[in-house]
Amino acid sequence: MTTHEQAPGPGPAPAAPAGAWQADPPPAASPAASPTAPVGAPVGVREAEPPGAERPGAERAGAERAGAAPAGPPEAGPPRSATTGPEGAGAPPAQRRQGRDRYLDLLRSIALVRVVVYHVFGWAWLTILFPSMGVMFALAGMLMARSLDRPARQVIMSRVRRLLPPLWAFGAVTLTVLLVGGWNPLKDTGDGAAWGLVRVLSYLVPFGAPPYPPGDDWAMQAAGPLWYLRAYLWFVLASPLLLWAFRRVPWAVLAAPLALTAVVGTGLVAIPGETGEAVTDFAVYGGCWVLGFAHHDGLLKRIPRYAAVSWGFLVMAFGLWWASGHAGAGGWNLNEIPLAQAAWSFGFVLILLQYAPSWERLPGRLAKWDGLVTLSNNRAVTIYLWHNLLIFVAGLVVSQGYRLPFLAGERGDAALDATYSMWTFVVVWPLIALAVLAFGWIEDVAARRRPRLWPNGTAGNRAGRRARRT
Repeated sequence: MTTHEQAPGPGPAPAAPAGAWQADPPPAASPAASPTAPVGAPVGVREAEPPGAERPGAERAGAERAGAAPAGPPEAGPPRSATTGPEGAGAPPAQRRQGRDRYLDLLRSIALVRVVVYHVFGWAWLTILFPSMGVMFALAGMLMARSLDRPARQVIMSRVRRLLPPLWAFGAVTLTVLLVGGWNPLKDTGDGAAWGLVRVLSYLVPFGAPPYPPGDDWAMQAAGPLWYLRAYLWFVLASPLLLWAFRRVPWAVLAAPLALTAVVGTGLVAIPGETGEAVTDFAVYGGCWVLGFAHHDGLLKRIPRYAAVSWGFLVMAFGLWWASGHAGAGGWNLNEIPLAQAAWSFGFVLILLQYAPSWERLPGRLAKWDGLVTLSNNRAVTIYLWHNLLIFVAGLVVSQGYRLPFLAGERGDAALDATYSMWTFVVVWPLIALAVLAFGWIEDVAARRRPRLWPNGTAGNRAGRRARRT
């Protein structure tokens, strides 16, 4: 069993591959009044496996195990680092500074871009360069800890309410295309009519893995990222108990997911089927989720920096050592090596959060990216849900280049073959923008906010400038 992001699918062209969530806003906040406050977002997720790519030891190719929602699906509004208080190591600080931390928003945006790049190009080294899923789960855990200052039932219902409507829109489109294409889930899943119907409901409530016709590339691409929503939902449901335990025995709760991964992610104990995949996902990214708790509660700031960084590098070194002896067909692809993924992501996130600055706005040259960072955080769920399917569509568009007269012949085919993934990457971003326009407003409706087509913060910036002039 593996835990990995979905590798890029082979795409329609024969020669090339194509390839959590946000905290409730303060009652008095107005989206139009805050120039930097994005109001929606996912983080957090294993990227999906490409059509035809098999995970070692798994019967079904599908979702990536190395992490989006998703931050929880990815969270849109992580708070700035909490100030430390006089409480014990696991206790929440007495006071917290409310507001958006643009450093954490920037991390979420980088994570989403890295997910898309990986799914287009399939470069295994990206899983080492920046473990996106671990980062997104950490951000989601941070926001969950912040929200659990309120009653747990209210928080869980709010998270589920924000998660499901965007998924319903995605499921409605996907299922409609599958059913029109002749797929009958009551007969074609191989599980019987009753269980086939139950599994189809995973397109609406992500408790399990959704079914799709075997060998259908586009359906496999579409369903791949949904593993992240499943993992995010289970983390949300478990968070009240996890946070309660963390604030009593923080070090044990931080270490427990790595220990569990060493058991279920190495074959020492094999749990078959989708249950095993769900448990492995929970173990692999549980450490990052709990690191989000630690950052929110100020625990990481009470650890000497040299100690935290040293332990982070030691855990990461262990992850690489383990990967060196357990590399599969994908080489040093941590998405296919659960224990290596868990250790590397944990150490990487620990160091990122230990050095985390607190930015009210993006500094220096980063400021020019403020609009895109705001937009991607407000529409993180939409981007994550639709990106993999749109990579497949982008591959179809690029493959039409083989019909162009000036590319006829072997030389033209060779040129397009060599640049196929690059052109897919170029084409997919306009398609993602169209998905944001068409479906992104559903995130606002789910959060009970005024629907917006392109929430990149420019309206708030203009309002702020007008207020200063008056």
